[in-house]
Amino acid sequence: MIFKKILLLFCVISFYSTYAQKEGYWDKERATTREIIVSAGDRITVHTEDLPVGTTEIVYRITLLDKNQEMTNSLVSILKAIPDPYGIGQGSAGAVFLMSKISGDDQCTYSIFTSNENAKKYVSDGKTDTACFAQVEPVSKDAKRLSLDKSSCLKENTTTIWFGFESKNWLLSQKIVLEVVPWVDTKLNRGWNQDNKNEIISLCKTSTMAQKMANSDDFCVCILNKIMKQYRYSEFQKLLAIEKTKVYKDFGNACYNDADISKNVYNDLRTQIAALIKKEKYNEAIPKLNTIINDGKATALDYSSIGYCYILTKQYAKAIKTLKEGEKLDDTELLVKLNLAHVYLLSDDYSSAKSIYKKYQNQNVTDSLSWTDKTKSDFTTFQKAGIKSDDYERVLKLF
Repeated sequence: MIFKKILLLFCVISFYSTYAQKEGYWDKERATTREIIVSAGDRITVHTEDLPVGTTEIVYRITLLDKNQEMTNSLVSILKAIPDPYGIGQGSAGAVFLMSKISGDDQCTYSIFTSNENAKKYVSDGKTDTACFAQVEPVSKDAKRLSLDKSSCLKENTTTIWFGFESKNWLLSQKIVLEVVPWVDTKLNRGWNQDNKNEIISLCKTSTMAQKMANSDDFCVCILNKIMKQYRYSEFQKLLAIEKTKVYKDFGNACYNDADISKNVYNDLRTQIAALIKKEKYNEAIPKLNTIINDGKATALDYSSIGYCYILTKQYAKAIKTLKEGEKLDDTELLVKLNLAHVYLLSDDYSSAKSIYKKYQNQNVTDSLSWTDKTKSDFTTFQKAGIKSDDYERVLKLF
């Protein structure tokens, strides 16, 4: 029974450790190891190696050694056994775990700075007011973890950190070993921070494709994700302007044809078209309808709409052609049939128009609008637009 409980506890701990594990790695290649000699009562600063792009945490360890003492194990070797910063833990427990097994009798204070200027100022006056962290109580060894979201010492674009040490031995020099190991987030290591992402989104928003949409957010995020997957930010920045344009075009076409995005794109276009028709801006509605048709996404209702716009701009031949194409898509769509009757009427083909008007006069063109009422409404719109015909009354008498 006790064994089962221990096994269950182990499984739970393993599950939460796995669940919390972060995607990244300890970058031992960019780890900093410095052995520093500090003169009695003196101050000195040391900077880390350049932190890699995507550094979100660092672990550092400071150890003071007596003469001829050597480190028994390195910080890098300890961290090899820890999958991610979560495994270190928080506060003093984590610091104790990372402590060197040895240290000398000497002590020092130290401070951490984010700029070389502040570090130099510390050396000259000893003040720590510009430090992002200051250990004011003398120590013989110390270890801490600094994270991007919890420490001002580590910010998104931080590339170097300066450590300032002040010896508390007023007679002899001290030997201090500083070790710093960065944790690199795999995704952020590609260089795509918030500013860089916004740069791509902003450029996308100005593209021709994006401007066709009422809401281009999903489209631009799709392009951003494809670019981030294909390129590191530094690689993308090195592309020539003409190469970037091609990248936008290729990924834009791929995203434009994505089923969900495509559906939203054409629905947005139809919303814009309906608003333009309502405002009687038929010339502006026609190219948007042609976009839907040319992309192979048109329904019979789209053909009905463009036929209607062609009628109101007196382009009767084009109206007949497009409405017949709409008939092929759906021979039961009565709005297509009605517009076809209208264009025959206005093209002086009363006989063809009459047969259509009569055939469907007892049906509805929508679930709530009758064929007759829609015909009367359209004739009123045509007359308002200056499209006159002596046959309007003849048609209405048929009903």
